[in-house]
Amino acid sequence: RRFLSAGESRYEMEDGMSLTMEQLWDEGRASLEQAGIEEASLDAKVLLMEAFHVDMTHFLIDRARPLEESLPSVAVYRNWIEERKKRIPLQQILGSCWFMGLEFTVDSHVLIPRQDTETLVEMVLKDYSKEDLKVLDMCTGSGCIGLSIWMHMGLETVTLADISAEALEVARMNGERLLSRREGKWKQEGNLEEQEGLRLTACSGKSQIRMVKTDLFSRISSEDCYDVIVSNPPYIPSKVIEGLEPEVRVYEPRLALDGMEDGLHFYKILARECKEHLIPGGTLYLEIGHDQGNAVKRLLENTGWSHVMVVKDAPGNDRVVKAVY
Repeated sequence: RRFLSAGESRYEMEDGMSLTMEQLWDEGRASLEQAGIEEASLDAKVLLMEAFHVDMTHFLIDRARPLEESLPSVAVYRNWIEERKKRIPLQQILGSCWFMGLEFTVDSHVLIPRQDTETLVEMVLKDYSKEDLKVLDMCTGSGCIGLSIWMHMGLETVTLADISAEALEVARMNGERLLSRREGKWKQEGNLEEQEGLRLTACSGKSQIRMVKTDLFSRISSEDCYDVIVSNPPYIPSKVIEGLEPEVRVYEPRLALDGMEDGLHFYKILARECKEHLIPGGTLYLEIGHDQGNAVKRLLENTGWSHVMVVKDAPGNDRVVKAVY
């Protein structure tokens, strides 16, 4: 077999050879390498297995089995390779990703959940165990942080807040799926334009997911107090964004990335306003950039927070700042 010329990514089969999944993988890998994708081999394999709905075991078993070029899965795979060549993130192409062992819908309106963010969720799970814990996830995006805490702890309720209606729609889809998985049935109440926000409520039992469209705390009632507030706010300095990989700079929402001039804009607001919505002794958990630990720690200490600590993620980078009200 050989690659066709003029930039085509399909094989010309010689001597009557049939197309196979392994050949498709080679084709996709070479195409992505040519486009400068760092993990070309892995991405091509993931897209191939998803297109053919096979796991690694069945890929290894069937990779040399002849395929018809007319199979829909072949066309799907090649279309996905073309999208990945444009630097569209793998997770957006597939429409979902895994976080804390749970599958979350993602699109261009939300940040793609990163494994580093699991550090924040794991801290909450370690620090708390009660099922009636009241948790607010501010700047929720896909809802992955708040919903993971809610799901793993078996909480009765969780509140997800974001300025973006499009992001909250993604969070709603994730909430519906997880609520159905946990309770079997759910009902929807209200809408995002109401002061009380949107509620997904279990038809039986006490489980509830509340969503509020709000610019930080502007539409969070002063009477709403929580045991825990978690947040992964925008924290990348504006000038740094232009130097990021296209997958982030072009395809992830700038609204969820841009932390203004010094990257600390939203931490300053959260440091002031979170205290009004935490019970005495309540805890704040903030995801931070790898070089922001000391700055965010000082900011919280200077605004009256106690027991402020910086926690590293698995690779050893500063990732979460925890503080007590």
